[in-house]
Amino acid sequence: MKRYIGDILLLITAIVWGSGFVMTAIALEHLTAYEVMAGRFLLGTLIITVLFYKKLRLISKSLLWKGAVLGTILFVAFALQTVGLEYTTPSKNAFLTAVNVVIVPVIAYLVYRRRIDRHELMASVIALTGIAFLSLQGSFTINIGDLLTLLCAVGFAFDIFYTNMFVKKEDALALTIVQFATAALLSTVAVLSQGGFPASPSNEAIWSVVYLAVFSTTIAYVCQNLAFRYTTPTKAAVILSLESFFGSVLAVLFINDVMTGRMVFGAALILVAVLVAEVKPAFRLKSRVRTDH
Repeated sequence: MKRYIGDILLLITAIVWGSGFVMTAIALEHLTAYEVMAGRFLLGTLIITVLFYKKLRLISKSLLWKGAVLGTILFVAFALQTVGLEYTTPSKNAFLTAVNVVIVPVIAYLVYRRRIDRHELMASVIALTGIAFLSLQGSFTINIGDLLTLLCAVGFAFDIFYTNMFVKKEDALALTIVQFATAALLSTVAVLSQGGFPASPSNEAIWSVVYLAVFSTTIAYVCQNLAFRYTTPTKAAVILSLESFFGSVLAVLFINDVMTGRMVFGAALILVAVLVAEVKPAFRLKSRVRTDH
């Protein structure tokens, strides 16, 4: 049952993140990338601290440095993604960010010599192919925005991998508080180095940042970090790749985007990838039963 709790929490995260691409694009029409990041992380830190203030007493030296590491990775990944979105299309941004689904098992192998499970590898490749069909429109050329987004995928892969490892020994919510606070601090420093916050931001800018802070930051990362107690990094990356699918669905529902046959095929591939990752434990159980008999 715990395994399914983790999957459900990751699914919620994927849905919320799917909506985040649209809201970030709206915010970038009024604010700089670092202003968007500072706003979402400052407000996100405030919200999670108020909701889970009792977790502050669990912050030890060990948790503090781990949260600072995760916060720094998060800042770098979001900076690359958000700045990249200024120079590329949302569909390319979504696809290239989701490349982390393939990078995670590679990191696990290179850093800790963890064997690359064939089911996880198969699921990663299928998911990546599905994301390509779902997100890419027209010719695929690499520009500076694409390159920055590809680098952000590496950052998110490290975030998924190390968060999964750290929450095994540390409290997930206390870790998230330190992670957000670190990202907020670094984002604020970046904004101040560019001249400071805008004196009178528009209503669209304010509401888009509030949405990103409440949903795409606080709720999504609390769900993700809690879920990592019950799943592997690669499987988590595969389920989180559904954000591309939900992003397309929400675009069709709310901004009248068109769902083409190619996009439907891509969505189907992503769902197949999740199923491959899900049935892996069942395959192993059957194999053990056959061996025992």
